[in-house]
Amino acid sequence: MTALALIAEDDSDIADILRAYLEREGFRTVHAGDGRVALDLHRALRPDIVLLDVGMPHIDGWEVLAQIRREAETPVIMITALDQDIDKLQALRIGADDYVVKPFNPVEVVARLRAILRRTGGAGGGAVLRVGPVEIDTESHIARVGGREIPLTLTEFRLLVHMARNPHRVFSRGDLVDACLPGSDALDRTVDSHISKLRRKLEEAGVSGMPAGVRGVGYRLSSGA
Repeated sequence: MTALALIAEDDSDIADILRAYLEREGFRTVHAGDGRVALDLHRALRPDIVLLDVGMPHIDGWEVLAQIRREAETPVIMITALDQDIDKLQALRIGADDYVVKPFNPVEVVARLRAILRRTGGAGGGAVLRVGPVEIDTESHIARVGGREIPLTLTEFRLLVHMARNPHRVFSRGDLVDACLPGSDALDRTVDSHISKLRRKLEEAGVSGMPAGVRGVGYRLSSGA
């Protein structure tokens, strides 16, 4: 089945343009005109990717993004007129996969969407990420090593998935709090505790050194080339 894109945009003209270009490229689409509907559709349909405007009625795009990150790992591209670096950094810290500033070229948006789906493995059947011997099914929320399921908590799974998308990147503790525990008042030591438990469970499954600590910075999932 072809990938489903949720277009969360209150400007009907922009939504129609995005829908037309995406459907021409073979994607299925669904549209939400406000943040509340966007969240309802995300929960009901589990789209493969979300195109999310910031300035929407009822619930703005920042809160929609944070709520999606509390519930799932669905890739999200923010589409907004806000073009300041601080806005882009906020989107990325909350968990956006990309950031497109209006006015935009819809061809470029489709190209970015395809690139993200290739990277995350999304194409209508759920995403499976692989880092070394670890296999992560983001749709069923199951991590395995050698076919053996690893019993992870929701937070441990979120941390694993978030780092697996960029396994060689070093994530600060703040990055991990924003992406995996949004809206919480978690402290650095809370992240350390979750990482420690995740590492122990991976070690029990035969995987050593994941995640790896980087002194004074944070964590990366894999230190290999």
